[in-house]
Amino acid sequence: MNLNQALKMALKSILSKKMRSLLTMLGIIIGIAAVMIIVSVISGANKKQMEYYESMGTNKITVSASLRNGGDAFSEIYDYCKGIDMVLGVTPTSMVNATVKCGAKTSVGMEYPPSIYLGSDQYALCNNFRIEKGRDISYMDIEKYNAVCVLGARAAQNFFDAADPVNKEITIGGTTFTVIGVYAEKDPGREWSLDNVIVIPYTAQRYLSQGDNMTEFVVKAKDAPSVNKVITLLNGNFSSWSQTGKGDFYCYSDQSWQDSNNQQALMMSLTLGAIAGISLLVGGIGIMNIMLVTVTERTREIGIRRAIGAERKSIVVQFLIEAGMICGMGGLIGIAIGFFGTAIASRFIVKAVLLPSPAITIFAFLFSVALGVLFGMFPAIKASKLQPVVALRSE
Repeated sequence: MNLNQALKMALKSILSKKMRSLLTMLGIIIGIAAVMIIVSVISGANKKQMEYYESMGTNKITVSASLRNGGDAFSEIYDYCKGIDMVLGVTPTSMVNATVKCGAKTSVGMEYPPSIYLGSDQYALCNNFRIEKGRDISYMDIEKYNAVCVLGARAAQNFFDAADPVNKEITIGGTTFTVIGVYAEKDPGREWSLDNVIVIPYTAQRYLSQGDNMTEFVVKAKDAPSVNKVITLLNGNFSSWSQTGKGDFYCYSDQSWQDSNNQQALMMSLTLGAIAGISLLVGGIGIMNIMLVTVTERTREIGIRRAIGAERKSIVVQFLIEAGMICGMGGLIGIAIGFFGTAIASRFIVKAVLLPSPAITIFAFLFSVALGVLFGMFPAIKASKLQPVVALRSE
């Protein structure tokens, strides 16, 4: 018997008992669909999270520092980092609470009011922003305490709609600031968007509040290998603040959060995938059970084939093809459901329509076929061992 004949016989056997075949496939269908949905949604969510980290800026070191005598912690960090070749930029990234007004529009009552940050002339470099209109904050703006600001794309749209905000004025905390630039959009589609920001020179803080409340800073390393080296240098120079009572200092890399997120996503995928895999195991057992029933039903047919000279391996191949075809058809149905389920689940979970990758799809189909062959092995071997005389006597 050639392969073409074996496939035709397997298909005929499956179609002759449609309901039984469908129920047999059910475990495979549910298992494949569940695994595809779980893996695809978690992978998509993790990818979105990584894109979010990248939009915030790579090779960043977050520094939390303050001096107990009311001194300027940023100046000391800035002066020290100027002597490190591996550092590209340093900026405060502290937030201030203030009401923003522009004409009749005000941040009070907005569903998503803008975040106001104190920044240096290196704020855009450190946080992966790019100027689209106007100019960025300059060193002279810092030195001269200029009341200027740069708007994120979402903040510009919220306050100025489609108008060009450059050289126009807005009021922050009762003080008039001139808009000198607008950052290009980098985080579209999020409710709490990174683009919904207003950045002012950190020296302009004097117009908004009294004292120095800057405690959060960002140090930008030139590349990923330099991050840990810069952290070591910063800790070596500033960790004595806590020991001597001068102040507090702590720094860490955003890479640690990304690594932790990757590990959590992997553990979640493995755990949920294992739970969904139980359905595949149950489906495989169902395949074995139904194939044993098929062997019993076709005992006489097997005896006739053995009597006219069919080899044992041809009997084994015939039943393995039938088991593999049942699981393969179930796998295809499961893949179709997996695509539909992934699109729906991702729409609600990650707020974007995701689809399983080609690699996951191909693996799911091959795995379903392999599962059929594996669990069909015992019934196939049992069928091949039937003695022709005994088989021919069966009814």
